Amino acid sequence: MSSKSKKPNTAPQATAPTGLEISFFGDLRVVRDGTEVPLPASRKARALLAFLVETGRPHRRERLCELFWDLPDDPKAALRWSLSKLRKVVDTPERVRIVADRERVAFDGEGLSIDVLDVQARLRSGAEGLSVAELEDLALRLDAVVLDGLDEAGSDAFRSWLAAVRDDAGAARKEVLRLLALRSDGASKWMRLWREAAPEDAGAFAQTQQAPGFGEKQDALQGPDAPKPGRLLAQDRRLPRQANAEALRAQRIGFCDAADGTKIAYALVGSGAPILKAANWLTHLEFDWATPIWGECFSEVARDRTLIRYDERGCGLSDWDVENLSFDAFVEDLEAVADKLQLKRFPLLGISQGAAVAIEYAVRHPERVSGLILFGSYAAGWRHLASPEEQARREAVRNLTEVGWGTENPAYRHIFSKTFMPDAGADDLAWFDEFQRRTTSPQNAARFQDAFGDIDVRHRLDQVKAPAIVLHSKGDQRIPLAQGRAVASGIADARFVPLESRNHVLVDYEPAWRTGMDAIRDFMKAHDL
Repeated sequence: MSSKSKKPNTAPQATAPTGLEISFFGDLRVVRDGTEVPLPASRKARALLAFLVETGRPHRRERLCELFWDLPDDPKAALRWSLSKLRKVVDTPERVRIVADRERVAFDGEGLSIDVLDVQARLRSGAEGLSVAELEDLALRLDAVVLDGLDEAGSDAFRSWLAAVRDDAGAARKEVLRLLALRSDGASKWMRLWREAAPEDAGAFAQTQQAPGFGEKQDALQGPDAPKPGRLLAQDRRLPRQANAEALRAQRIGFCDAADGTKIAYALVGSGAPILKAANWLTHLEFDWATPIWGECFSEVARDRTLIRYDERGCGLSDWDVENLSFDAFVEDLEAVADKLQLKRFPLLGISQGAAVAIEYAVRHPERVSGLILFGSYAAGWRHLASPEEQARREAVRNLTEVGWGTENPAYRHIFSKTFMPDAGADDLAWFDEFQRRTTSPQNAARFQDAFGDIDVRHRLDQVKAPAIVLHSKGDQRIPLAQGRAVASGIADARFVPLESRNHVLVDYEPAWRTGMDAIRDFMKAHDL
């Protein structure tokens, strides 16, 4: 939304006279029983409240500290102070809204009026069915700047989240203006506003008004089944990465308990039959949607399916402080997600050590796995197969990890990045350097390397009953091609696809990425997965 449309504090109040209402349009406001409640003077505290309310899910305390407070301040103390102030605003004797434990903080928004979410819900439920008066009310609400004044309240990651929320509101405003331009008596006014908000969409539509037969078709544009020329034109023009980011930002995140009580975070994106990705190292559900590494892959897999992925214990949004960080625990995490979502039968995607987890799960639950898609896989870790010299190098890297992983200097992590993706561009490598630090702690990074070294599912390969495809880069510098070939030869009738790449993690601009995606799609079609 442009700055000249900024109208803070002019958005209509929600009509409910009682209860708790939260407004994002203009300045952040909280109203209880019709009376506005004073908010903390701290912009960071107000931004924290907005973030918790809009995301609607638990967040790790460490993550919130990173979003809003910098060292050498005391982020944990600042977070505790902010939460104490916010509880006075939103909690009541009858209902605790700020829900927190030692690891996570969440906001309970059940039964509340939250205007930015209410508007989105109204549009999703059928914008074509709204009256002109209702659309004009929405247009007025959406004309205000969302969370005005909070731009500098947090880190770059917070500003990215805020930009995403504003983008969603901006898209909603364009849609409302489009409908008003088509349906309102004052269409010329709304057409001007639509043209200002979405010049390409509105301009393209205006040109169609001059086309023969437009007048005969205009009535069809009014009905509930009407085509949406502006929206379709906008979608056709989107850059692929923009569209992927928007789709992945809409992911649904939830939590489940593994057998030992560890909280495991999972996410769903897309629609259709499910495909479950076994967790691999270096994932974070909140950051993955923006990644130049995973984003295109996830979008491709979720093009006509529901992609389910999760952060394994020790990293991402799942519990970091865990006693058991072992291969069996990784398999139990997968079992917990599949059980939580009540998945009956589904294809399973395994990447790197996630392939071994997928193999073990497929043997334990043959009735549930319809197919295995394995990439960069290995059946036995470095402690079983590596030479004494290689084992010594691995041990040295493992020890260096504990002291080098979490530092601001990315030099150590760059070693990992270059072996994962030696042919990636500089920007992608820089992103991956920083992404590693955010995924887990230095101690867990070292523990993961120990666990991966102990993996051994060689005795399980001939017990896999599901059809399988095994893809592997010929020049993979993390896991040699021979190990992927051994996995394929050990699984009955598995298809092996060597790829012309040196990357352990493919990037979307290399030809091997397209080759791999096509092979996976052909495999799934051939086996009706």
